[in-house]
Amino acid sequence: MTELSQLDLNLLRIFDAVARERHVTRAAERLNLSQPAVSNALARLRVALGDELFLRRPGGVELTALATALAAPIAEALDRLAETLSVRAPFDPATARRVFTVAMSEYAEAALAPRVLERLQVDAPNCLLAVSHADRTNAEALLERGDAQLAIAVLSEPSALYTRVRMLPEAFMTLMRADHPLAEGELTLERFISFPHLLHSPNGSRDGALDRVLAETGLARRLGAVVAHLSAVPEILQRTDMIMTLSARLATQMVEGHRLVLRDPPISVKHTRLSMVFHRRFEADPGHAWLRRMLIAEAREA
Repeated sequence: MTELSQLDLNLLRIFDAVARERHVTRAAERLNLSQPAVSNALARLRVALGDELFLRRPGGVELTALATALAAPIAEALDRLAETLSVRAPFDPATARRVFTVAMSEYAEAALAPRVLERLQVDAPNCLLAVSHADRTNAEALLERGDAQLAIAVLSEPSALYTRVRMLPEAFMTLMRADHPLAEGELTLERFISFPHLLHSPNGSRDGALDRVLAETGLARRLGAVVAHLSAVPEILQRTDMIMTLSARLATQMVEGHRLVLRDPPISVKHTRLSMVFHRRFEADPGHAWLRRMLIAEAREA
């Protein structure tokens, strides 16, 4: 068994580049090294680990079982180290190579990710946006573990170690199929609650913003279903009598191409704001600050 103290850690950069590129020559170009230098480094690493690591195949290389097991932890460790060092370095988005780990609710991802990725493609072409799921139940844990550098969702006020920035004030609309009985005529509150409602809740909660508003009037709606993913919503609404009250931005997106219609709900739903939350240790990080400014700007444009 190879001890870490006996391993030249510079070789891990070589391993990571080949594992990502699946090609020795491209890995050499990525590292600004010659192809023989990379091949020699791989030979040393093979001896040290007692494994072939990369097997030649047409068009590049494929990973052995050991290399596959090592690829993710080595990449994560190097990315974390690069992030730590980048805090003290100036950030130039045009030349930066950085992984931004962001946790978003499904709504935040749908509303912001396309715009942000379009902007990154132009302003920071070598940076990667890696999005994971976040909601009020797991956001702070993701930030605490370092699994995400910031979180965007409907979030409550965090502890003093975190900074919260409110984003995207939101209106609500009710969505239904085009031939639904509620698509025409006066949409009274009585008619509104007489039909089953669809609720989007990634964490399985059966309590939405509309339920809290209805409860204040002494009324309640009947849930027809709770779904974890927005992708299922248009087809469900097309096939059933269910209606759905959700953010106006998402509702407007779903109407296009799905033969659905929008109506104003008969009861005022309080606006919900997405919040951006991040650990205070990132406040002075130039790259993180650039990402925050860009997210806020895109949210305003959205």
